[in-house]
Amino acid sequence: MKKFLLTLGLAGLVLFGSHAASASAASNTYTVKSGDSLYKIAKKYKTSVTNLKKWNHLKSDMIHPKQKLVVSSSVKAVTTKKTPVKKTTVKSKAPKIVKTLTVTATAYTANCKRCSGITATGLNLKKNPKLKVISVDPKVIKLGTKVYVEGYGYAVAGDTGGAMRGNKIDVFIPSKSQALKWGRKTVKVKILK
Repeated sequence: MKKFLLTLGLAGLVLFGSHAASASAASNTYTVKSGDSLYKIAKKYKTSVTNLKKWNHLKSDMIHPKQKLVVSSSVKAVTTKKTPVKKTTVKSKAPKIVKTLTVTATAYTANCKRCSGITATGLNLKKNPKLKVISVDPKVIKLGTKVYVEGYGYAVAGDTGGAMRGNKIDVFIPSKSQALKWGRKTVKVKILK
């Protein structure tokens, strides 16, 4: 009797296991029946013939009864309908120029002895070497002002210095050698709104 119950229990597990496997496989596969076509199967599973062929490595539309086909994929490999891409143009507002100044510009770096790399406005230039920051006389250009410096680009007035009096600025350049190459120049600074 124990043998019979054990055998019956094992048979039940096998049947249950095969049913669970076929149920999970059933959602992903289809067995071809007589009269089926790839088109009918694709329509039934809301996919495309192209996807069915790709998922099943088919070179033609020929299928035969009892053939198992993969009918869905968690990631769609091929899109059937190409959606035309609209070309959009983004209208960017050019910053408004409030004032233009002619200044003497030199360069500075945060990589020197006794340089903390922290600006007067709290920017850490050592941790953010790609920032575009200029040192200014706050009586001429207020700290936090956005500017465009000829030959340097868009920047923010984020630092002050002892030598920054009147129409003088220092542009931040991360490399000491590049800062020395900048030298002393007369440039135009556009104050932006």
